[in-house]
Amino acid sequence: MRTHHCGEILPEHIDSDVRLCGWVQGSRDHGGVIFIDLRDRSGVVQVVVDPDIDSGKGETGGIFHLAESARNESVMRVEGQVRRRPAGTENKNLPTGRVEVVARAMEMLNPSDSLPFQLDEEGVNEALRLKYRYLDLRKDEMQKRLRLRHRVTKAIRRFLDALDFVDVETPVLTRSTPEGARDYLVPSRTQHGLFFALPQSPQLFKQLLMVAGVERYYQIARCFRDEDLRADRQPEFTQLDMEMSFVAESDVRGVVEEMMRALFAEVLEVDLPDPFPLMTYAEAMRDYGSDSPDLRIPMRFTDITDECKAVEFKVFSAPASRDDGRVAAMRVPGGGALTRQQIDGYTEFVAGLGARGLAWVKVNDAATGRGGLQSPILKFLPDETVRAIVRRTGAADGDLIFFGADRAGIVNDSLGALRVRLGRDLSLVESGWRPLWVVDFPLLAKDPAGGQWAALHHPFTAPRGEDLDKLESAPGEVRSRAYDLVLNGTEVGGGSIRIHRREVQQRVFRALGMDEETGAAKFGFLLEAMRYGAPPHGGIALGLDRLSAMLSGADSIRDVIAFPKTQKASCLLTDAPGVVDPAQLKELGYTVAPSKEPSP
Repeated sequence: MRTHHCGEILPEHIDSDVRLCGWVQGSRDHGGVIFIDLRDRSGVVQVVVDPDIDSGKGETGGIFHLAESARNESVMRVEGQVRRRPAGTENKNLPTGRVEVVARAMEMLNPSDSLPFQLDEEGVNEALRLKYRYLDLRKDEMQKRLRLRHRVTKAIRRFLDALDFVDVETPVLTRSTPEGARDYLVPSRTQHGLFFALPQSPQLFKQLLMVAGVERYYQIARCFRDEDLRADRQPEFTQLDMEMSFVAESDVRGVVEEMMRALFAEVLEVDLPDPFPLMTYAEAMRDYGSDSPDLRIPMRFTDITDECKAVEFKVFSAPASRDDGRVAAMRVPGGGALTRQQIDGYTEFVAGLGARGLAWVKVNDAATGRGGLQSPILKFLPDETVRAIVRRTGAADGDLIFFGADRAGIVNDSLGALRVRLGRDLSLVESGWRPLWVVDFPLLAKDPAGGQWAALHHPFTAPRGEDLDKLESAPGEVRSRAYDLVLNGTEVGGGSIRIHRREVQQRVFRALGMDEETGAAKFGFLLEAMRYGAPPHGGIALGLDRLSAMLSGADSIRDVIAFPKTQKASCLLTDAPGVVDPAQLKELGYTVAPSKEPSP
């Protein structure tokens, strides 16, 4: 149907006859001559329809009438000759802006109705965008994001293929295994009362592939989690899944680092550091209050718990004297310019994260000591404590010091979020990309709801060998052989060396409150496989949606997914989930109970 793509028409094609197909992006009538911007996936070219050269080959009386009646987003076919645009009419913003196509024949392949929104319209309601997603995807920005995502996956596949990784598909219909979120369940028609589950990850199958001798596996895998959604979460998502045999942590991290450097160089023409910096979980929480710190923000915490135990100011001394308490200070460069109203706004912000207040000190003249400071809390602090705070934080004239004092978890959460908020508000976020490995996570953490131990990553993560003896006596002190890849404050991947010995896996299950019978019922096939020569192995999973969103500059992973779900996990385009035919339910052996009306 066509000889060229619209975005390919350049000066070297002048005087050539071309056939083009595409969508009408816009049209203009200038003194009886119609100009149509014709768009396809390659770009836009200007088509000129002049009544003086109308061949009459179009529908209903010639191409001029056809062009005149064409609505935006109608699909058209054009035949014509390329010519140079008249002097002064070139469009330097388009690759095709020096030429145009003079139409000799046109065909309306499919007219468009009036659009529910214009493609160049700003601020379109997201629900409307998702309902007409096929129109939203026609936008140049969305096309570029989908193409960037394609370049990301292409670069990843090429890199891993060259390292002898094998792309293996794992089952989508599998057994329900708890991995920290609810499963999507699929009832079995052939075995009434039994259910498949859609995989939250290929974790167990990729470990079994290591037992099978594959040694180097990868998969761009679809995964499913029935959980509450946020901007960076979807009920179905895509991850790059990798696993390797006979490796230590540094081997896995080395491959991933090399892949990320190659990916950024190819897609963004950006050089990432070599090597990526390494930080322990304890250091990250101590200095940033987060296990995924954004290193572009030049602020960190200073722990002053020891300095505050003996002060009379109970707001500081009470948490400083508790085993689970913490008092931390954070210097804000140039923060002394903040008004009281702005500080009150930040106090409200941290209150929403559980903090009971936000103490502060402005540094007007650090050299003069207490007299050069401004704060309502100074009268409660002795001189030696004030001097220690200024010295430890490195505060200079014009700075502001914020304080967090409470249980360590609340201090870390509130002050950590405030750090990010201040970094953005005060334009302190440095440009560029700052990758980071966070290692030495705790293997287990107490579930605040039930008080039982739960796996911080997943129950197949190997404990560090030197900590293994603490598994029964002090499980909270056991560190894992896990590692997270953090990029600009966002966790883009997480992995670990796995447990490959049956007896160690059973000990971890017991630490999680899972007796031998329960462990065998849930994971018997994995324990059985470990009896037959399971090699040491480890791997990682990288969130492909999240990584693609970051590389494209999108605010949400929904903008790099062709057909995403809403915050309530529904598809506005297809009206899914929907009602199922009763005949289908009967085949499955189920009926749907009527929903209960809420009480008046």
